[in-house]
Amino acid sequence: MPAFRRVQLGILVLALGLFASGCSPEDAREGAPAKPTIALVMKSLANEFFVTMADAAEAHQGGNEGRYDLIVNGIKNESDLAAQVALVEQMMGLGVDAIVIAPADSKALVPVLARARAAGIQVVNIDNRLDAEVLAEYNLAIPFIGPDNRKGARDVAEFVLGGLAPGANVVILEGVTSAHNAIERRRGFEDAIAATGANLLTKQSAAWDQTKAAEVTAAILVAHPETQVILAANDNMALGAASAVAFAGLEHDVAVVGFDNISAVHPLLEDGRIAATVEQYGDQFAVNGIELALDMIAGQAELSDRETPIVVVTAADLPPQEPAATTQ
Repeated sequence: MPAFRRVQLGILVLALGLFASGCSPEDAREGAPAKPTIALVMKSLANEFFVTMADAAEAHQGGNEGRYDLIVNGIKNESDLAAQVALVEQMMGLGVDAIVIAPADSKALVPVLARARAAGIQVVNIDNRLDAEVLAEYNLAIPFIGPDNRKGARDVAEFVLGGLAPGANVVILEGVTSAHNAIERRRGFEDAIAATGANLLTKQSAAWDQTKAAEVTAAILVAHPETQVILAANDNMALGAASAVAFAGLEHDVAVVGFDNISAVHPLLEDGRIAATVEQYGDQFAVNGIELALDMIAGQAELSDRETPIVVVTAADLPPQEPAATTQ
């Protein structure tokens, strides 16, 4: 079943189960020994990174059926902030006990999450950090689980730029520019450009989207034929950039960098169309967020951030491919 349809069905089944028993969502939460219900609210389920995260969460719940119920959902487009706000409101209406969220925007999701907290729902922030100043305006303390995005971007950019002469011409493809992880990755790329003496030609947003990245890159290659390196803030955009580079016949002249280490980039790492990416173990974001949410529901957790590991990945780090079976 496609991921988005699976999500909608999960919501419907939970709602029917609650109301067919004659209970309101609040009754289900208050009645002992009812299991807590946790909602995982993600960004685009068209992005393999978040599909992997959803699969890991569902596998975790499958091994812990006696501990909690899980609703997994996400939006179709990573820039559709209104849709993600509506999802949070929908989860509030279902009376979930906790929301684990990868926010599409670091500021725009804070007001609805403040309403969730006021309703007694625990909230854990994963993947993209909520804006500290806006959280302070709402007097909110929400723990964050995720990597040092700036360091990851700096490391992967330095890996590629370090092999080039100073003055290499670089392009940055940004994500949604108001998202904290997009800002931090851009800053990390800029750190590496400064440290290696490279030359930043332009930085443009492709909003995390593969198709848009291909379009933006094609235009950049026309405007800046001297481009040598494209630093993309996620693998979806790296895939789009690589396709535009290939279409222009520049595979041997332009290096492309990504971030996320989704499986779709592995063939491109192997043949050199993408030089490197960053593994941030996103499949564990949701699992760690769920575990923290369960501890918070039980009153057993401090509201402290938890930094997750990152590592630069190249073709040399991929597992060897098994030889294809031959037929006789």
